[in-house]
Amino acid sequence: MSAKPLAGLRVIELARILAGPWAGQTLADLGAEVIKVEAPEGDDTRQWGPPFIDRDGTPVAAYFHAANRGKRSVVADFRTAEGQAKVKALLADADIVIENFKVGGLKKYGLDYDSLRAEFPRLIYCSITGFGQDGPYAHRAGYDYIIQGMSGLMSITGPAEGEPHRVGVAVTDLFTGVYSTTAVLAAVIERSRTGLGAHVDMSLLDCAVSVMANQAMNYLATGTPPGRTGNWHPNLVPYQVFECSDGHIIIATGNDGQYQRLCRALGLEALITDPRFLANADRVQHRAELSEALTAATRSWSKAGLLKACEDHGIPAGPINTMDEVFADPQIIARGMQLDLGAHPGVRSPFVFNGERSVADRPAPVLGEADRKGASPLCAQARIHPPGYLKSKEARFT
Repeated sequence: MSAKPLAGLRVIELARILAGPWAGQTLADLGAEVIKVEAPEGDDTRQWGPPFIDRDGTPVAAYFHAANRGKRSVVADFRTAEGQAKVKALLADADIVIENFKVGGLKKYGLDYDSLRAEFPRLIYCSITGFGQDGPYAHRAGYDYIIQGMSGLMSITGPAEGEPHRVGVAVTDLFTGVYSTTAVLAAVIERSRTGLGAHVDMSLLDCAVSVMANQAMNYLATGTPPGRTGNWHPNLVPYQVFECSDGHIIIATGNDGQYQRLCRALGLEALITDPRFLANADRVQHRAELSEALTAATRSWSKAGLLKACEDHGIPAGPINTMDEVFADPQIIARGMQLDLGAHPGVRSPFVFNGERSVADRPAPVLGEADRKGASPLCAQARIHPPGYLKSKEARFT
């Protein structure tokens, strides 16, 4: 299997900020040709700094670089007939459109799915919105922070006292980008059977509720909404942050054997036979007492010493790294997670096929780069497709 399994697929990205661009970048890392169509002022996140990274003399926010690797940028003003025609020309041999305008936002330009489906029946058109194409909130704009609150995520995040906390990265945008990638590739497979494209309706709120996973099921099974437990796991004990003499580490026991080994490593054998802590269900019931007993012991250990003891005893544990420690970690280095695309850093997507990493080899583009360099995808003679591209594409993706 090639490390570029989507080579030959063409994606037109009419998206900005994060969820849509994340889907586009994921497809680019997997080998698709992704053309990012930007308004004359560019994707908003080009200005979301500091920090900024210089791109051919133009300062562009690091935020933009995080979600737009491997794409080509063209500029089109949808408000003009020329801009609309330019987009339609791009769609002539495109496979996928990714857009994240508000519901109905592209209709007035003739670029919505219903306006395009007759002319481009094979097009897979992915609409990413805050709340989906129907329902009482469909007209609202969606923002990750708000979705984290509405989905229940913030109701279970943070310490039990004080205000709810958001996750420190825009996880609902990112999950929606990944789910969108899965959905459009499923539509590509379906098109190979039917010859027809599809409209993929992706909602940030839908995706956020979906990934509530065991917490949602805990509620559905009991009728009791779960609350915030800080760094404690709702279903496993001990599975939490522990204090050491010089900081904190995570210990995550997933079964009785691991718990018993932890007790032995800490010299707390009496806790193994304590009836309050025999099985996980017992430990969940008596979480506070067990946590206090274990923490009293871990406070006398250094982080490095306790991590080594856990490693030696087969107890799952790990450090709490800052970002500089992450990229200095030997496992991260061995897996090649930090990219160097010329003068531009990046973080690799997690795909490995037959030992080969799959990642785009170009940094995020300068605004309108393809237009200015005379390499606009509108010019057939300037395209980078190899001979027989369309024929081979038909064989692979239809």
